[in-house]
Amino acid sequence: MAEQGEEDREYREYRRLEDCEEDSPLGEEEEEQLLLHVTEGPTVHHPLQVSLTPPHIYHFHQRNGFACVVLSDVLELVQFLFVVTFSTFLLCCVDYDVLFATRPLNHSHVPEHTKVTLPDAVLPAPQCARRLRGSGWLLFLLVLAGAVWLCRLVTALRRLVGYWEIRSFYIRALGIPAEELCNHSWQSVQARLLALQRRQPLCVPRRELTELDIHHRILRFRNYTVAMVNKSLLPVRFRLPLLGPVVFLTRGLQFNLELLLFRGPAALFQNTWSLRPQVKRAGARRALARGL
Repeated sequence: MAEQGEEDREYREYRRLEDCEEDSPLGEEEEEQLLLHVTEGPTVHHPLQVSLTPPHIYHFHQRNGFACVVLSDVLELVQFLFVVTFSTFLLCCVDYDVLFATRPLNHSHVPEHTKVTLPDAVLPAPQCARRLRGSGWLLFLLVLAGAVWLCRLVTALRRLVGYWEIRSFYIRALGIPAEELCNHSWQSVQARLLALQRRQPLCVPRRELTELDIHHRILRFRNYTVAMVNKSLLPVRFRLPLLGPVVFLTRGLQFNLELLLFRGPAALFQNTWSLRPQVKRAGARRALARGL
């Protein structure tokens, strides 16, 4: 009973927030404008138009640079097209009766036990097109898939501009050529970033940027998720008969939780590190909780 009371007290203290209208000590309003300005020379009067955050710099390094990132995005687009095209081919252009030998190819000229090859089971292009046009739901799914692919293409093109800016930042500000990025650990990149911050202001927080600040910005969402799981605030633990307590967290459930808490229209965060101002106001928490 004493241990249970101690856990309840810890749980209540964990959920209690400060009833204040002010921002965090780091100054969330200033953190919302956190930008990294890359200069072409040792002076700061001619900055490049680039907006970077530690998570962008970190993920660019973990994905091994500009060429690998762009190639990955291109292959994802090609993979999507291949899956849709091949699925459509299997649905509309294959005669499965011939493929599984439930119907012979030709009753008069082909022996009964003639081996069936793949070209024998593929329907001619005109017949395949007729079957495709005759299926309304399949046409609808193809149109929907095409819209999704176009959205992913536009997103990839937009990210390409950001990737190029990060590449320029690595080369001009951190002194790491693109071909040598794979030879530098993240600790090395972080040390160069902090050294550059000390020589020339790159961001606008009230105090000097540290390794802990960078880690907080990179792992902010994950830290919140881990803390909520540890405190049983997320529905991932269940008690099953005979099996006892189990943890169940699928990719789909994880995606929905992240969309609800971090990336959706009613999310707690307005970017990768900053809470929305209304979330930090005590008077608005009950209304926000009902809306969430």
